[in-house]
Amino acid sequence: MDKTKKSGAEALLHSLHLEEVDLMFGYPGGAALHIYDAIFNQDHVEHILVRHEQGAVHAADGYARATGRPGVALVTSGPGATNAITGLATAYMDSTPIVVISGQVKSGLIGTDSFQETDMIGISRPIVKHSFLVQKAEDIPEIVKKAFHIATTGRPGPVVIDIPKDLTDPEHKFEFNYPSEINMRSYNPPQKGDVSRIKDAVDLIEKSLRPVIYTGGGVIQNDASDELVEFAKLLNFPVTNTLMGLGAFPGSDPQFMGMLGMHGTYQANMAMHNADLIIAIGARFDDRITNDPEKFSLGAKKIHIDVDPASVSKIIHADIPIVGPAKECLSMMINELKERDLKINKEAITNWNNQVSEWREEHGLNHSMLELGAQNGKILPQQVVQSLYKETEGQAFITSDVGQHQMFAAQYYHYDKPRQWINSGGLGTMGFGLPSAMGVQLAYPDATVACVTGEGSIQMCIQELSTCLQYGLPIKIINLNNAALGMVRQWQDMQYGGRHSSSTYENSLPDFKALAESYGHIGIKVSKFEDLESAMQECIALKDKLVFLDVDVDPNEHVYPMLEAGNSMDYMWLGKDKKTW
Repeated sequence: MDKTKKSGAEALLHSLHLEEVDLMFGYPGGAALHIYDAIFNQDHVEHILVRHEQGAVHAADGYARATGRPGVALVTSGPGATNAITGLATAYMDSTPIVVISGQVKSGLIGTDSFQETDMIGISRPIVKHSFLVQKAEDIPEIVKKAFHIATTGRPGPVVIDIPKDLTDPEHKFEFNYPSEINMRSYNPPQKGDVSRIKDAVDLIEKSLRPVIYTGGGVIQNDASDELVEFAKLLNFPVTNTLMGLGAFPGSDPQFMGMLGMHGTYQANMAMHNADLIIAIGARFDDRITNDPEKFSLGAKKIHIDVDPASVSKIIHADIPIVGPAKECLSMMINELKERDLKINKEAITNWNNQVSEWREEHGLNHSMLELGAQNGKILPQQVVQSLYKETEGQAFITSDVGQHQMFAAQYYHYDKPRQWINSGGLGTMGFGLPSAMGVQLAYPDATVACVTGEGSIQMCIQELSTCLQYGLPIKIINLNNAALGMVRQWQDMQYGGRHSSSTYENSLPDFKALAESYGHIGIKVSKFEDLESAMQECIALKDKLVFLDVDVDPNEHVYPMLEAGNSMDYMWLGKDKKTW
């Protein structure tokens, strides 16, 4: 216990150090300057100066997703706080543990419409797990302890600490006391699943003939991938992941059916539609999966495991609801399976796996599109992702923005490890890719980190190229440049008669190669298929440089499969002129 007297700002930094925070992302301003002076006077927590507060929160988010440790961002009051909102909402929707510290105007000025005053607590309330407005400097250590506890336990999520400037005054010192443990009577997340329901779940598993293991981001957040693999291998059931769950089960494993849902694989969606049992683990049954809940997997019993009781049976009724952490619940189910003389119908499961294989052969994704060469003189975006996979040997961290490129990266890069795929799934935040890649690269300096993006998304936080130069971050930016907001254009092609309203740029795009070079980085432009692989090799080989690889891809290419809105999961578009009904 450190009894040294500290100011509020010093107490904040020392508390972060005790929470094993090694770096934070931020942008200074008046209300936070006492904190920044305290940062200058210590060497435990490194501060990364971003170019926009949204970038700070996304970088903290990327750091948290890649490491499993909470990310930290620091912003000032007013516009600094409001610029952080999109990052908070992104983390909230994807259950990422981050702590955002916002400076606030002096206590006596709150409510007076003073310069750079905003109600950070009120603005952020719907998109945080919890928030604290500090009222006494002496409370800062305990509040930090509570914030990290809340952010990282149960269903993880973002927490805001709003600190008035006067409470960080270096002239006001108090005896520092950091609590060794925390007791919050109103917050008691579940530690394990109900034993009787675990047994009931195994009873259903024994009777199933067409089962599917369906997992989401909760498996990754709870570090339950090893248990998931053991569970799936024990049963030999086919496995599918949500967009957020990719990497929880090895993407190259024969049991893996690929991602399911809106742009999921044919075999995954068909299996879900025809299943007699769905074992959902750490997944929410959101609209990108179920399509129309009234038509979703009507013939299947549902086992739903989730640490958040509010998510269980929220959209799809669970025949067996199990509230608890994925890791603990899977361990309990594995133990129960091993203790029994299992009566699984192995012949039925073999037939079911054969059916999945037939679906895969019939309409599965083509992972050998590089061998096709140019298509009508154009590079396909799928080919770029496959080239990236080949040159990185499937070992890179992949961040993405949102749109067609995100789906191509999800479909055509095999994620064999958890925390390898970093993207905004729930909120769908354009601009997420580059700053989140910064967080990943700072966490793993020697790793290959590639940001798969589009010319629309990259321009939303492109100023972070300056941050990358300052801190020497050798990120590989793979820009699938189709000169349009690709997913918007796809919807306009499919549902609006090809009327491309405000989805193209009318020859106003920058020269990305020259722009990257102006920031002090390496720029490479590719317009011909025959140059793609050599350019990708050069890009990945430059280990100590940020490389912006700008690839012109076919602007008319769509992402398929695609669920038909308002229908069951077997209603899919398989191409522009091919559908399942």
